[in-house]
Amino acid sequence: MAYIQQRGERKYKITVCNGYTTTGKKRMQARTIDVPKEIPKRSIRQYVYAEAERLEKRFRTGIDESENTKFEAYAEHWLDRAAKRYKASTLAGYRKMLEVAYPYIGGLPLCKIRPMVLEEFAEELRKRPGRGGKPLSENTVHKYLDAVSAVLQDAAKNDILLYNPAHRVEKVRVEKPQQRIPQQWEMRKLLQCILQEPLLYRVYYLMALSTGLRRGELCALRWCDLHGGNQVKIQHSRSTVVGQGVLESDTKNHRARIVVMPQIVFDELGELFTEQALENNGADWNGLIFQRKGKPVHPNTFSHHLRRLYDKNGFPEEYHLHTMRHFFATYLLEHGTSKQVAADLLGHADTAFLERTYCHPQDICKEEAAGLFDSLLAPAEEEYCAALDE
Repeated sequence: MAYIQQRGERKYKITVCNGYTTTGKKRMQARTIDVPKEIPKRSIRQYVYAEAERLEKRFRTGIDESENTKFEAYAEHWLDRAAKRYKASTLAGYRKMLEVAYPYIGGLPLCKIRPMVLEEFAEELRKRPGRGGKPLSENTVHKYLDAVSAVLQDAAKNDILLYNPAHRVEKVRVEKPQQRIPQQWEMRKLLQCILQEPLLYRVYYLMALSTGLRRGELCALRWCDLHGGNQVKIQHSRSTVVGQGVLESDTKNHRARIVVMPQIVFDELGELFTEQALENNGADWNGLIFQRKGKPVHPNTFSHHLRRLYDKNGFPEEYHLHTMRHFFATYLLEHGTSKQVAADLLGHADTAFLERTYCHPQDICKEEAAGLFDSLLAPAEEEYCAALDE
């Protein structure tokens, strides 16, 4: 609630409560305004009340609601506040995409951004060269629009905008590419290749395949995360952030979880532990599992090495490190593991994302489904043939 005091014919002091101190005392902020001469006397009160409401919102959010508030200024303010909610890698992605948007819409007042403006921005993005000189994919264009939408949604939440104009943009529909998941015979072939790799890579890929852990989660594992019963506690992740190097944070869903490894993988880990203890003249129980001479291995190293392994042994180009995670989830579900257990092992908050992303039927399951109808159709065909013979 704003307090208004008249100090002259066209001069008013507006005092706004901006919360309370730790002792319960009101934190007050005040500003004196002069009503412009072009405002008629009958409209002075209405003008002052409007200014009081605007100042109240500005003191509360730190942003002016007037037409002087540009998109870039608000986006930078939003990024500063979002640092408390997002991981460093996520925030860096938002910042990178917003910096591309600034030359197009950064100088526009928030209240002047319309759906048509954002559609024109999307058209300009489609002309930008992407990797290999090719135009940006439609999925990438959608990601840029989503970053802009996050800022505008925050402005709408704070009553600075009446609605989020990005929600009214008609996006070009993109057919989601079907994820190709290795068949079981391909995984057996890959396992034979992995078992011939140096110990560090061998352990990493065996763990990726048998636990479904994300790349960053594997890279952040420490020896002290291992527990009895072949259990390992997943509580950290290491990721590459542009301009900041490799940073460690909590997991993607901000929750720790326990996974259980096969005995074979646990034995391989024991061999790696012994090798590191001899290499470093002693074991470091708090040290990272995946390291060389006491230094962490960069997460990209495992991805690049696996790419070379795939190419060398004739695996499809679309296979990557995350393919192992997809196979892990698919294999569990096809062999009767409940969706809730699978979601917990994979680090998902619920089963919805699991069902949308990781339910990939193997060819053998499709053959079994066809076999169900064989048992239905075969007797009918036999009866039909017998009737013809008669």
